[in-house]
Amino acid sequence: MSLRSHLLTATALIALPVLAHAGDLSFAPVPFAADDAAKRAVVATDKVTIDGKDFPIAYHLLARTGDKIGDGTFALLTDAKGNPVKSADGSEHISVDADFTSLIRKGDKLYSITHFESRPGSMYISELARDADGNLTPVSTKPVNFSAFGGLWVPCAGSVTPWETHLGSEEYPADAREIEAATALDQIDDYDFPMVRYQGLDPAKMTLDEFRAAYNPYRYGFPTEITVSDAGDAMAAKHFSMGRVAVELANVMPDQKTAYISDDGTNVGLFRFVADKAGDLSAGTLYAAKWVQTSDEGVGAATLEWIDLGHADDATVQAAIEKGVKFSDLFETADLNEDGSCAEGFAASNAEGRAECLKVKPGMEMLASRLETRRYASMMGATTEFRKMEGSTYDADKHALYLAMSEVSKGMEDGGKQDKGGRNDIRVAKNACGAVYQLSLDDSFTATSMKGLVAGIPMTKEQEEKAADPSCDPAHNMCGDAAKVNTCDINGIANPDNITYMPGYNTLIIGEDTGEGHQNDAIWALNTDSGKLTRILSTPYGSETTSAYWYPNVDGHGYLMAVVQHPYGESDEDKLADPADARAYVGYIGPFPALDK
Repeated sequence: MSLRSHLLTATALIALPVLAHAGDLSFAPVPFAADDAAKRAVVATDKVTIDGKDFPIAYHLLARTGDKIGDGTFALLTDAKGNPVKSADGSEHISVDADFTSLIRKGDKLYSITHFESRPGSMYISELARDADGNLTPVSTKPVNFSAFGGLWVPCAGSVTPWETHLGSEEYPADAREIEAATALDQIDDYDFPMVRYQGLDPAKMTLDEFRAAYNPYRYGFPTEITVSDAGDAMAAKHFSMGRVAVELANVMPDQKTAYISDDGTNVGLFRFVADKAGDLSAGTLYAAKWVQTSDEGVGAATLEWIDLGHADDATVQAAIEKGVKFSDLFETADLNEDGSCAEGFAASNAEGRAECLKVKPGMEMLASRLETRRYASMMGATTEFRKMEGSTYDADKHALYLAMSEVSKGMEDGGKQDKGGRNDIRVAKNACGAVYQLSLDDSFTATSMKGLVAGIPMTKEQEEKAADPSCDPAHNMCGDAAKVNTCDINGIANPDNITYMPGYNTLIIGEDTGEGHQNDAIWALNTDSGKLTRILSTPYGSETTSAYWYPNVDGHGYLMAVVQHPYGESDEDKLADPADARAYVGYIGPFPALDK
C-alpha cells in the first residue's frame, strides 16, 4: 500500500472503535551519552522487536547541510530573485537549521521536503531514489519558491496532510505594533533584521525606512502548504485564513477539515481551524481554546471551551496585507488601569509579551482575528497563558491528540507577571523539564479536555547528592559531571518538542529540544499504556532533535524521520573542533517493515 493509500484508509476508518488488541513493539535502547565520544555522535537504536520478531534498523543519513545533490546545494538560502543570500562575512549562507522533513509520494516518485528555520527561511524539495531494501538516497534538490509571499519566515515543525501535501509553518512573527511605533531601528527587535536579505538589503547598512519597505511583518506567521506536481515541482501556498501566530505546526485530523495549530513562545494559545471543505485549507472558521482548570496536580488538567474567532479566506486576508494594512488600522489602544482593568469599550490582552487594552476598529474584526490572532483571542476570552507549546500528533487508537509543552512555566504558573492583562486561567506548578498532554476528542474532532500524559523530572536535591556519591551508578543515574550539565532526570524526557504516534502499537515518539535539561538531546519511545520510556536516538553537543515523524508504509517500508539541527549551535559551542561537524543531519531511522495494521 502506498503512503497515500494508507492515509486515505486511515481516514475511512475513523469511526471504528479503539483497537482491542494492539500490536507489540519495542526498541533496543540507546544508552545515555556519558563520555565525550558519545556526546559527539548520532547514536540510534539498532533493533526493533515487532510482535516478537526482531528487525535490524539504523540511522540513515539522507544529506547534511551544504551537500551538493545533483545541481543543487542543499540548504543554501536564496533571495527573491533566486540568488544566494550572504552571511555577514560575505559568504553564501548555508543554513544549519534543518527542521521538519516530509516524505511525499507523487506518481511513482518519492520526494522529501525540508524546512530550514532561518531568516529568510527556506524549503528544499529533493527527489529520492529507493533500493529493494527500502534505503533512500537523494538524487536532486532545489529550493521552493516563496517569492509570491515575500519569502518564508522561520519555518519550524510540520506535518503531512491526509491528501499528501507538506504542511509547514512560520514561527515567531514580529510584533507589528512595535515596528509601526518605532522611530529608530534600535527600538525594533534585531531578530527581525536578517529577513531583509530576502529583498537584497544588507541589514548592517539599512535605514529604518529601508527596513520597513523590505519587511512587512503581516506577511509572516502562517501555516504553509506545498503541493508537488507531476513534474516534481513544489507549489507553495500560505494559509492566511488559519491565523497568524508563532506556528509550531498545523496538524490536520482524519476528517480532512479540522486542524490544530500549536503556538510556540510565552503567553501563547491553542487554536483549532475548521475548513469549509474537506481537503481545502483556504477558507474556514478559527477557534481558540479556553482552559477551564479541573486540577492543579502535576502539570494540571482542564476542560476546554472554544472561542469562535470568525470565518476568513486566504485571498481576502492576503489582499489586505499587500495593500499595507497596519496595526493602527486594526485597533485603538489604551493602557491598563491601576487595578488591571480597561476603560469602557476596551478589552484586555496579555498576549505578545505585554498587557494592553485594545478595541477593534469598526469592520476590522476579521482582519484582526487573522493578523493579530493571539491578541484578538485574548481579548475574546481565550487562554493565552501557555508556555512553549510545541508539536502535536493524533492517536487513532485512543482517538486522542497529544500536545508537547517544552516548558510549563511563566503564564502557566499561578500569579506570574505574565498573567497581567489576562484571567490567570492556568494555575499549576512550574516544570522546567516540560510535559506532553493528552487531549480527548469528540466525534467532530473537537478537543474537550486536556491532562498530563508524561512529564520531565527536574533534578532534586536528593538526586544531586546521589550524583556526588562515589558509589553512584552511571548506567542508571547522573553521576559526577553529568549532574552538572543535566537539570532533568536522564531517564526521563527534557523539553519535549516534535512528537509522532505509531498507530496500532501504543507508541508515542518524543523528540527533545533542550538546553540545560539534557546536555545531549534525545528521541524517546513511550508506551502509552505502560508508561515505559526508551531512548532510541542521542544527538551531538548543542543539537536539537527535529522532524520526528512516522510513516507506517511507503511502498512496503516504514520510516521514522529524524533530523539533527545545528550541532554545537545551541550550547557547548566550545566543543566544536571542525566547522564541518556543525552541519545539520537530515535522515531517518529504519527501514522498518510496513506497519499499517
